[in-house]
Amino acid sequence: MTGQSCDVTLRSTVEVIPSYKAGKRPVPLDGVTAYKVSSNENPYPPLPAVREVIATAGGDVNRYPDPANTELVAAIATYHGVDPDNVAVGVGAVALCYQLALITSEPGTEVIFAWRSFEAYPIVTQVAGAAAVQVPLTSDGRHDLDAMAAAVNSATRLIFVCSPNNPTGSIVSKAEFDDFMSKVPSNVLVVLDEAYAEFDRSDDAAHGIETFREYPNLVVLRTFSKAYGLAGLRVGFAVGHPKVIEALGKVALPFGVNVIASAAAVASLEDDVELIERVDQLVAERARVTGELTALGVQVAALGSSAESQANFIWLPLGERSVEVAEALEAQGLTVRTFAGEGLRITIGEVEANDRLIELAEFI
Repeated sequence: MTGQSCDVTLRSTVEVIPSYKAGKRPVPLDGVTAYKVSSNENPYPPLPAVREVIATAGGDVNRYPDPANTELVAAIATYHGVDPDNVAVGVGAVALCYQLALITSEPGTEVIFAWRSFEAYPIVTQVAGAAAVQVPLTSDGRHDLDAMAAAVNSATRLIFVCSPNNPTGSIVSKAEFDDFMSKVPSNVLVVLDEAYAEFDRSDDAAHGIETFREYPNLVVLRTFSKAYGLAGLRVGFAVGHPKVIEALGKVALPFGVNVIASAAAVASLEDDVELIERVDQLVAERARVTGELTALGVQVAALGSSAESQANFIWLPLGERSVEVAEALEAQGLTVRTFAGEGLRITIGEVEANDRLIELAEFI
């Protein structure tokens, strides 16, 4: 059908919706092992017990999954000490972002989020037909919660707060978050996106699952894609007030979380000792890489600072040099996530990939 015109009428907002930009795949190089550190994937495969469950669950794919995800919801509720009616699951946390926008927002309303932050926020806002209100990060890459609170008005329906923030890795402290929530009207839904929470080693970060009962207008997002290493299976979950959880179910894709993904997520929660060890190893690697790059003169948030990355990646605020440096790294077999004019987000991957980054410090 190449060359034929198409006269189908699409929604006017579709033309201006930005496309989601996934991390680039590595470019094969002769004689050099190429590493992809552009998508914040866990370099470790699923745990052996989880792989066994995945293989077994594959025998059931001729049947539709449980539309209520009863077993998975119960497992999440037990693991996190909440009630099942406080839990909704989705096809990754990003799918839940879409659902949250759909249940709160429409033309004439506004969605507030920090910028730069997770790239899906402006997309889901426009899909819902709402207006995006982007509040700049502070100079050290942190949420400016005072400015975000000041941006709330009668049209505000939804606020995204990402902690640790993607792509800068900074956290929102509990004191900051409590102060922020005290300023947000109770009819505005606040989403605390904690996709990287398992990697957080700060002493004062806000932890939504521990405090969501204090705020009926708070929803917490988590994912099995990062720490649990199930990115390819797409499982995320939300914790919040039953009214919000019920609404999320109404706009969810039917049978969205498939039988293999559900079984793998349940198994991951049942055997988390080795998983915690793996996360600890990645956190240790994050500290090693940050320390060595800093010692070599690369600008990375200093260890111990409020802007230090608490995720499974680091942020290099290179500004106008970002594209140039990314191309130089890719030419040496290291594909990173580039934000033109702003910086580079680099995943903490396998030790060999991290060593390659340190070796290439001269290009940064």
